[in-house]
Amino acid sequence: MQNATDNRTDKTVKILVLVTPSFNMAATVGFLDPFRAANYLDGRSHFQWQLVSPTGGVCLASNGMSMDTVALSIVQETRYDIVIVSSSWAPETHKSAPLNAALWRWARQGSTIGAIDTGAFILAEAGLLKHRRATVHYEHIDAMIELFPDVGTSEELFVFDGNRITCCGGGAVVDFALHIIRGTHGDELANAAARYLFHQTVRPVGALQNPGLAEPIGQLAPGVVKRAIAVMEQNLEAPLSIPEICAAVGISQRQLNRQFTTYVKKTPMLYYRDIRLDRARGLVTQTEIPLAEVAVASGFSSQVHFSRAYRQRFGLAPRSDRVEGRVPFEFRAWPMHRKTD
Repeated sequence: MQNATDNRTDKTVKILVLVTPSFNMAATVGFLDPFRAANYLDGRSHFQWQLVSPTGGVCLASNGMSMDTVALSIVQETRYDIVIVSSSWAPETHKSAPLNAALWRWARQGSTIGAIDTGAFILAEAGLLKHRRATVHYEHIDAMIELFPDVGTSEELFVFDGNRITCCGGGAVVDFALHIIRGTHGDELANAAARYLFHQTVRPVGALQNPGLAEPIGQLAPGVVKRAIAVMEQNLEAPLSIPEICAAVGISQRQLNRQFTTYVKKTPMLYYRDIRLDRARGLVTQTEIPLAEVAVASGFSSQVHFSRAYRQRFGLAPRSDRVEGRVPFEFRAWPMHRKTD
């Protein structure tokens, strides 16, 4: 299968989903359910899938639930049309020579190789995304860019780059799977599966993870607030002053403060600091970049100021979060992450 988005077939499409410990259960099951629906609605086994993990047996998900899996060693010689790596917490701990060898073997056989959530880190580490476009969950985008500069990291919900396909996870996995069904079996079956799952709007290829439209629940921020936030997000490493942001969006500082207080519930200065800290946290917990470099990359010239602000926002120091932030929630020592007002 050279391109999962445009390769119509009457054959059964064989899918392997390889999960790693602490994978996201909802995203993994959500990805598979449209294929189940397609089979049910058409009364044919258009798709078959197998759940695999590096060691086999019961694999614990990040929500504490578990899934029975087959060991990678048992299926590594089997041919599949699509191979998907579904990973979540600490993907770097799951890389291995046997996994890389199996992924490359399937790639050489012509399988479409893909990933859900942080699975793209595993593919990138194996060299399977070099000079390809790919996506990960927005929380990990900065880490992906820093660690794998030879990958065209995108903020899209899902990316189809030839026989490399990736999805950010969450609810986007349903759209991701429906586009695969559309590519392999056409619009009619994909639409039928979408209706069956009450997925009334299938987001198109190219849709962004954060499109800047209305919040899912609540008020729609005015355009001037969204423009100011966009300016902030474009200047994280070298922060602008609030007057400079006001000049860029054409509003007085007093008006901007009032708009942010009303719609964002924070001052512009505090919001700007928090999104820089959010970027920092991704680099702290998802990379081994020295903390001093993380501070600079997030717009903090002082390591002391950075650590103080980080602790205030997340409830623990960057150095502690580097260790504990890679541990799934159910295994962490509590209390943690107590935000202060």
